[in-house]
Amino acid sequence: MVQQSAFIITIDGPSGAGKGTVSASLALRLGFALLDSGALYRLTGLAARLLACDFDDHAALGEVARTLDVEFRSTEHGVTIYLSGQDVSKAIRTEQAGMDASRVAAVPAVRDALLQRQRDFAEAPGLVADGRDMGSTVFPEAPLKVFLTASAEERANRRMKQLQLANAEQEYDYQQILSDIEARDKQDSERSSSPLAAAADAVHIDSSHMTIEEVLTKILDLYRTFGD
Repeated sequence: MVQQSAFIITIDGPSGAGKGTVSASLALRLGFALLDSGALYRLTGLAARLLACDFDDHAALGEVARTLDVEFRSTEHGVTIYLSGQDVSKAIRTEQAGMDASRVAAVPAVRDALLQRQRDFAEAPGLVADGRDMGSTVFPEAPLKVFLTASAEERANRRMKQLQLANAEQEYDYQQILSDIEARDKQDSERSSSPLAAAADAVHIDSSHMTIEEVLTKILDLYRTFGD
């Protein structure tokens, strides 16, 4: 059960909108716990691929999700993620891992297996939950829900810059990155189980022309209204 003393802020939106950076910074400033739900789906996809699991075998994918051996370790440089004792922090951030995460997230058996695990992250004084259905499905009772988005073109630009920073010697195709983002948006929004969609009471923020600090300031202002 979600602890009633935990103030929950959900931040949903498409890939590349800045949810991860905003959520981590917000949790740090408020002293809240952080849930990166996307990491759980990426981990499920990675584990399924390592086990040579058939992605069309939904029962098998559900079992992979249910038995994930995962550990999140906070360090001064961020969060290090382990799968079966191996550091997979970088492995789950590849384009392939992102597409795999989107595929397994469409499987009801996987979502059911991870639902309670996600809710268990809620603890006092609060939780910042980053994902795609945090406000609509996982924490529908959350008092503050944000739907953070940005244009597909802006998100492709951001992703390309991230890739270039990680490996300046590699050449990247902007049009391919944009195409991948649009394909993933379509897959996420059209899936039958908990599709990407803003909760009815979510506050919409378009970060296309905003800095991370500007987005943070807006969400912190919204949060402070609960203390007035």
